[in-house]
Amino acid sequence: MPSTKTIFLAQPRGFCAGVERAILIVEEALRIYGAPIYVRHEIIHNAYVVKDFESRGVVFINQLEHVPQGAILIFSAHGVSQAVRMEANNRQFKVFDATCPLVAKVHAEVVRLKERGYQIIMIGHRGHPEVEGTMGQIDSSIYLIECVQDVAQLHFEEDELIAYVTQTTLSVDETQEITNALVEKFPNIHAPKRQDICYATQNRQDAVKAMVPQVDLVVVVGSPNSSNSKRLQELAESMNVPAYLVDDPSQLQRQWFDGVRNIGVTAGASAPEALTAQIVEAIGLFSSGTVSPLQGIEETVNFSLPKELLRAA
Repeated sequence: MPSTKTIFLAQPRGFCAGVERAILIVEEALRIYGAPIYVRHEIIHNAYVVKDFESRGVVFINQLEHVPQGAILIFSAHGVSQAVRMEANNRQFKVFDATCPLVAKVHAEVVRLKERGYQIIMIGHRGHPEVEGTMGQIDSSIYLIECVQDVAQLHFEEDELIAYVTQTTLSVDETQEITNALVEKFPNIHAPKRQDICYATQNRQDAVKAMVPQVDLVVVVGSPNSSNSKRLQELAESMNVPAYLVDDPSQLQRQWFDGVRNIGVTAGASAPEALTAQIVEAIGLFSSGTVSPLQGIEETVNFSLPKELLRAA
């Protein structure tokens, strides 16, 4: 028999406004135009969502050469480089842009900084599509750093204008450590007016910090390629609580819950609530007991759909 335990649900968790907007763009494109709809990269980093869309005729591609000329193409929530935009235009695709508006804000900042003569540093993870898209907004070099140690490798002339931007889905604490090192080495460095880490990433990390002291184990609902989900797992582990990242109920292992009284559950910004509910139900097979939602920030942010899609509707 499963032992009686308490499952605490972090608040907020799951979809952010940018993810909801991206998914709705694909849903509306399917409704208006029908399959196939092509999406460059995964629309969001969640296997559950991607498999559902694939079953309904959405084709996820990484190279535009795999898209028939004139097809419906959607840019993912992570954003794309200017080179990708130009290629899509040249091949006469009908494009709908699902780039998260907060990512687009960073893109615009990079362009403004370049026009003002700044050397630009980006804090982010190499190979992540958001980072590739941001670094591809201008035709000159952007210096990518991933950790504090990378700061030592940066060298600029004393009179050079220097600025930094960040990937939106990083660990708040880790990024603060890096920005502190940048300011120490380059006291006149230009920082964003507001931190580029998005409100949803911040809120979900704060919710985990509040939940962890009450639990013995944390389950993070999210896919391995989801940056913000991995940061939640790392955050819980940094607070000396075991944490597991899962995106399917079958990945849960009974031995995780042996001797565990209180379990915390959260979900990355790209994880749907329906999947979280399935995983909570599966945890209950090992650890029956009370499901207790925690108090937290109620998010009210909404982003509008692209005007082109609204006109088509």
